[in-house]
Amino acid sequence: MILEAMKPLLLILDDWEGLIVASSTWGRLRELADIKFLPVRIGTVLDEDLSKVNFLMAIRERTALTEQVFARLPQLKLILQTGGHAYHIDQQAAQKRGIAIALGRRIKAPLASVPELTMAMMLGLMHLMPQAQLAIRAGEWPLLTGRTLKGRRLGILGLGRHGRNVAHIAKAAFGMEVVAWDRQGGKATEPGDFPRLPLDELLRTSDIVSIHLRLSPESTGLLNADNLQIMKPGSVLINTSRGAIIDEEALIGALTNGPIAGAGLDVFTHEPLSPESPLRLLNNVMLTPHIGWTVEEVFAEFAEIACTQLIQYLEGNLPASELLASVV
Repeated sequence: MILEAMKPLLLILDDWEGLIVASSTWGRLRELADIKFLPVRIGTVLDEDLSKVNFLMAIRERTALTEQVFARLPQLKLILQTGGHAYHIDQQAAQKRGIAIALGRRIKAPLASVPELTMAMMLGLMHLMPQAQLAIRAGEWPLLTGRTLKGRRLGILGLGRHGRNVAHIAKAAFGMEVVAWDRQGGKATEPGDFPRLPLDELLRTSDIVSIHLRLSPESTGLLNADNLQIMKPGSVLINTSRGAIIDEEALIGALTNGPIAGAGLDVFTHEPLSPESPLRLLNNVMLTPHIGWTVEEVFAEFAEIACTQLIQYLEGNLPASELLASVV
């Protein structure tokens, strides 16, 4: 009797919402590989046998993929990393074990979801919606005077994929003046492009500042106490990028004593945000639990990209451009 060869095993981590397992795209893969879903953090399931896992799909940075995790995955060959970065992966340990990392740089859905949340926060803060909500729920009928976005200056930190979409929406839909700053000191190069300003000038003159930078040693702590204090009095700060770009303690001071009138924060230095964080007590902030990317369309695209990449890998034609160069 000829024994049927065992198919390789794909383990999908942290599908907390159940949207990855629900995707119809996995039907394309089932003849080539077996699929197992682990909807909880890998570190909490110490008795799970992971010795047969060949491929791993990680949902953003929900699980830190460390040397200790890799030790439980001795046959791991490929990580399908959703999103365009791998902050949470010990890349040196992966390289030592010969584990390749495929990034989901092709994903398009966040280019709509993140700018939409950014604009929602701008509108909410300028129209004093946090204060209005708290007062109404307390049985009050407050006299509040908001401000429109039209004619205001929006300063974008990081004119990449998300920042550029926010800039176009703000200008076209709301009639805002848009200026930008990036770490490379770039300048507007095409007709109709957005003017670039030095960081200090942008902070001093912008009514709203929106962060769209990648996290790096250079951007970590960029908005420190000194930079927050030079922001325009009454200005609003939005962060849908990475929490560590802002000094949170200094931000609390700037929100409490000025010059900042309000902040919209979807990301924090440490997540989940501590129940004791003073940010939770301020009435001039909009806080959301890192939901800029958690929309149905994003999870559907995560599944589609990961499935396609794994099929390409098994067939030997996964483009090198989709692999993280440092661990190839």
